[in-house]
Amino acid sequence: MATDNAILRVQDLHVEFKTRRGRALVLNGVDFEIRAGETLCVVGESGCGKSMTALALLRLIPAPPGRISGGRVLFHDEDLLQADEARMRAVRGNRISMIFQEPMTSLNPVFTVGDQIGESLRLHAGLDAAAARQRAIEMLQQVGIPAPERRVDEYPHRLSGGMRQRVMIAMALACRPDILIADEPTTALDVTVQAQIFDLLRALQREKGTAVLLITHDMGAVAEMADRVMVMYAGRVIEQGSTEEVLGRPGHPYTRGLIDCLPALGSSVASEAGERVALAEIAGVVPSIWELGSGCAFRERCPHAMPRCAAEVPPMLVLDDAGPAAPAERPSAPHGAACWLHASAATRAELEAA
Repeated sequence: MATDNAILRVQDLHVEFKTRRGRALVLNGVDFEIRAGETLCVVGESGCGKSMTALALLRLIPAPPGRISGGRVLFHDEDLLQADEARMRAVRGNRISMIFQEPMTSLNPVFTVGDQIGESLRLHAGLDAAAARQRAIEMLQQVGIPAPERRVDEYPHRLSGGMRQRVMIAMALACRPDILIADEPTTALDVTVQAQIFDLLRALQREKGTAVLLITHDMGAVAEMADRVMVMYAGRVIEQGSTEEVLGRPGHPYTRGLIDCLPALGSSVASEAGERVALAEIAGVVPSIWELGSGCAFRERCPHAMPRCAAEVPPMLVLDDAGPAAPAERPSAPHGAACWLHASAATRAELEAA
């Protein structure tokens, strides 16, 4: 069931690209919700559809060759996929902001960072040039940029990669959005600045109830920041639940593989015989969209694959330790995984016999 305080509900989202080989479906039936004041972390390997999902929410898919071919993006019950471009300009950077993954390609090289931060304040908050500049200085200070009074008049090429990343964060937070989409926001930052940025995001959530959609490869950031976790693979959501459930009791073999790849603090990399032991890894790579076939996209890499995995795409199933799982009414329901391992006792027997 839909949650009453969900400010964003994504339903059956599809994105496709037209290529020389035909239609490429890069997002296939993505469903999730974000509630006010909540942090939802999206994890998965590169090429799984995380950033594409974020771009689709703001209708930033390059068209052509891409297009949103189906689904709904309900922001406070308004379907943004049906809104005109004027309405989307009012939403982007104001009600929904995004921290992009590549700051050097996202910042305009011919405008100072102060002008770029102030632009959204002048457009959406109605501030004059002087007030917008002062607010830009305050935002630069909040994200930990030294000498903000001087840096506000610098051009992007004069800043380091980490400082440009912080400028992007300042731009996204300037209008105090309802939803912040953060695509790998702390990749170029050291751990002390990362902690400062996370503290800033928490303060914004406490003050305004901002929801955060955090895309990351850093499972430490997931454990620290996330209220809920969504795992994506090959353009689909394959597991979703609270952070405690997903990290503590992963239901999908892919999620288990991601967790097992992480070195444990204090663990030894040597065996009892003194030989070095390699870290665990997930065999293979994310398949091409042309090689997905008709079944589970993870089947070729899965240690538990069975015949059914090649024939049918598993639905999202609610995990229930008390008995067989049931189809989830929505993927935002309590801990669910799209894996046939949780379909029924008969399925488990089939696995054991395989």
